[in-house]
Amino acid sequence: MSKKAERTTAYIIETVAPIFNKFGYVGTSMSDLTEATGLTKGAIYGNFENKEALALSAFEYNRNHLLNVIDEKLNVDGSALNKLFSLIHFYRQYDVFTLSLGGCPILNVGVDAQNNNTLLAAAVKETIKEIEGKIALVLENGLNEGEIHLPVPPLQFAKQLFTMIQGAIAMSTMTRDRKYLVNTIAYLEHLVQKEIKK
Repeated sequence: MSKKAERTTAYIIETVAPIFNKFGYVGTSMSDLTEATGLTKGAIYGNFENKEALALSAFEYNRNHLLNVIDEKLNVDGSALNKLFSLIHFYRQYDVFTLSLGGCPILNVGVDAQNNNTLLAAAVKETIKEIEGKIALVLENGLNEGEIHLPVPPLQFAKQLFTMIQGAIAMSTMTRDRKYLVNTIAYLEHLVQKEIKK
């Protein structure tokens, strides 16, 4: 692939990622995509096999952006608790972070793709598992270093923690009330402090 073709592909993905995320796979029309990119249908499909391939690339773009930030937050210096608090603090402003993405890619694409796009639904499920795995690894390392104690296995705690975060994101998105997110994050900080701090 030439440099120009690579740039065009990257430009298309970057431009349409928030559109797919906001309006969903079915809700995004070809005219939405041509209008946003300023390219013809032929130019877009010259770079992607079909709409599904483009939607998947768009999700992967948003997903990678999110995973990079999660890695950054979990890789801060210090103990497992420092890393957990770093991640939890990030989620306090998550609604602001996802504005440019068209909302939470996990929530939006996960719900939208459930009954109409098995590839996208599988990609979301994989992303959830990956994030839970990253959190579990921090917990496991903290446990091994004697920094924390856990009432349940690391992966189970990671799943519960992420479930509460995603639930808060869903509630604040549906009600347009960020208190659901802010209050849940405050509760999680308290929970982590109380339950697992040694």
